[in-house]
Amino acid sequence: MPNDRPARHSWEIPLLVAAVVLTVVAYVAAIAALFLGVVSTWVLIVLVAPILIAVGRGQLYGSQQVNGIKMTPTQFPDGYRMVTEAAARFGMAEPPDAYVVLGNGRINAFASGHGFRRFVVVYSDLFEIGGEAREPDALAFIIGHEVGHIAAGHASYWRQLGQFAANYIPVVGSALFRSMEYTADNHGYCVRPQGARGAMGVLGAGKYLVSVVGFDELADRATTERGFFPWFVNLLSGHPVLTWRAAALRNRTRHGHLFVKPGQIYRDPLQLQYAGDPAGPVTR
Repeated sequence: MPNDRPARHSWEIPLLVAAVVLTVVAYVAAIAALFLGVVSTWVLIVLVAPILIAVGRGQLYGSQQVNGIKMTPTQFPDGYRMVTEAAARFGMAEPPDAYVVLGNGRINAFASGHGFRRFVVVYSDLFEIGGEAREPDALAFIIGHEVGHIAAGHASYWRQLGQFAANYIPVVGSALFRSMEYTADNHGYCVRPQGARGAMGVLGAGKYLVSVVGFDELADRATTERGFFPWFVNLLSGHPVLTWRAAALRNRTRHGHLFVKPGQIYRDPLQLQYAGDPAGPVTR
């Protein structure tokens, strides 16, 4: 909740432990294969993964340094303020670097790091929702979400190396990544709870239609949409499907669903207060 410490999803650490164990097993198997003279593509990928991850992270950070527009007190000051406020809210010693990059119509943002530096990147099309005519709270939520990834340790080199094997194991890996997204959503909610609705709207309908998306209708469908394939799509996705994600942001009494869809429609009284809904809480 807004005044609480952001909660880590209950499945994140168990799934991370499973991913680390699988990564260790992969390294042991790769080293054993090398000693036995068995050299294959997967053996080489596993053995050079520490270098590839380090180089990839450095290249990604360098690209922002030379191509991104850095948020500062005088350049994108609203975004800079959102980043610093989120970092302070999470008890970080200093805010991460933050950049705006050309989106070309894409709605995206991400967090990463290199060495001791951490950074947030917001695509320009997503940054446009910060205008007063649209949903500035949604932008604050999304920035809080990305800073939350950093605060939760998701951008650590050792974390990314330890969970390396999860990238190649669909169910375990995708579930771990979904739990991390729920954790980051909890951080975004603690920064700007009233921005959760707009954030889901812009992710579902884009920057121009965000204001006409019915958040409760979206969240209700997590319960009412039935069938094998909606469940299967979520199972293989690295992000919670949007309906389940909206339902988790509305129901702050439990962690977001990873494997089984929500069983009931829930209306959080506090969320209704933020939304200015006069109808009051509804639970069915």
